[in-house]
Amino acid sequence: MTADTNASPLDVEIGALQGGPADLSQYSGKAVLVVNVASKCGLTPQYTGLEKLQEQYAERGFTVLGVPCNQFLGQEPGSAEEIAEFCSATYGVSFPLTEKVEVNGEGRHALYERLVGFADGEGHSGDIRWNFEKFLIGRDGEVVARFSPQTEPESAEVVSALEGALV
Repeated sequence: MTADTNASPLDVEIGALQGGPADLSQYSGKAVLVVNVASKCGLTPQYTGLEKLQEQYAERGFTVLGVPCNQFLGQEPGSAEEIAEFCSATYGVSFPLTEKVEVNGEGRHALYERLVGFADGEGHSGDIRWNFEKFLIGRDGEVVARFSPQTEPESAEVVSALEGALV
C-alpha cells in the first residue's frame, strides 16, 4: 500500500490509544506536534516538556499528538491501558495519544509515510532515528519543522517554530 505523500498527515486514519478512531481531522486549522513516544526510554522525561507545551499553547490552537512506538529496543512494551496509566500517573499527560504503531520499515504507519520525507535542520530526512522525534504540522496541515529526538520540547528551536506556526 502506497501512501499519498503529498496529502496532509492529518488526513490519515489512525486509532486512538484507548480504541476507536483518533480522527486527526479535528486538528485541522491547528498546529500539531507529532511525537513518537516511549515509556522506557532515556528520553521519556521529555513528556514533561511536551505537557508544558500542551498547557501553554492549547488555547492558541495547538496540540501535542503522542504516537507510541515499540520499534526502538522494545522501549514501549505496554498495553494501551498500561501506556495511558503511565503517561497520566507519571507525567500528567493531557494531550491525545494514538494507538501504538510502527514508524519505520515495511509496517510504517501511513502517518509516518507522510512525515519522514521532511528534513530537519541538519538535513536528515527518512527513517525515524529514535523515540521522541518531533514533527510540527502547521495550521494548513503541512509539515513545517522536524526535530531530532534529542531536541528538548521546550528548546528555543521548537518554541520558535511553534510560535511561528501559531501566527
